[in-house]
Amino acid sequence: MPTLSAIRVHPVKSLDPEPVESVRLTDSGAIESDRRYAVFDADGEYVNGKHERRVHRIRSAYDFERGTLRLREQGSDEWDAFDLDADRKDLDAWLSEFFGYDVTVRRDDEQGYPDDTSAGGPTLVSTGTLDAVATWFDGESGRPAIDAAELRRRFRPNLVVDAPAFWEDRLYADRDSTVPFSVGGVEFAGVNPCQRCVVPTRDPTTGEADDGFRQRFVERRRATLPERVDRDWYDHFYRLMVNTRVPDAPAALSVGDRVERDRDPATESA
Repeated sequence: MPTLSAIRVHPVKSLDPEPVESVRLTDSGAIESDRRYAVFDADGEYVNGKHERRVHRIRSAYDFERGTLRLREQGSDEWDAFDLDADRKDLDAWLSEFFGYDVTVRRDDEQGYPDDTSAGGPTLVSTGTLDAVATWFDGESGRPAIDAAELRRRFRPNLVVDAPAFWEDRLYADRDSTVPFSVGGVEFAGVNPCQRCVVPTRDPTTGEADDGFRQRFVERRRATLPERVDRDWYDHFYRLMVNTRVPDAPAALSVGDRVERDRDPATESA
């Protein structure tokens, strides 16, 4: 039986994740504290990995009890600590100096700042998938090898399920349907295979481009996509993980929860 093996929360969008043993889901279905904060430029645009590769060089650590965020630049041993609310001006100043232009940090307590606002529940992938994809980048042809741990940092899932490779591909259907499943008895709806951006193609520590990553990924994803998968979503093959909604929210999840796909194969309208 598949079980929830890891939960990772990203308190600040695009910064480092925090592993936790349990989480609460808000009324919207989002993980409480996940991407609750985000960085914006003067034009109100996200300062995130899609648009600013230097964000990869920021190391962060978040204390959930105290609400404090520690930051340092990759290669430095010196941390600066901020209360994410009381020290907001100082935090904005640190980030503005790092990026070289004015930025501000904003907060959203209900849904946070997900990439897919129509499916704002946790993203999900299996351990088997991470292991399988790692074999696509095994160091052949002079390329540096990428292991499952690094892939998890590149793809940034919220939930990792101990299950076979591409098990999560059974958790979505066509563009007009969702697939019901449960985590620890909490009802979920699988919506779509997550469309990836430029972020996974970069070294997650330095932000350096990994030439050929996307092409290799697309080639292997196309070749290994399970036969049971509805191709309706696959206008391209740069997709991995599942985006979800949580109609059962508010709720709570914990590592070790059982993950079950409904036995009834019928889907519901999206």
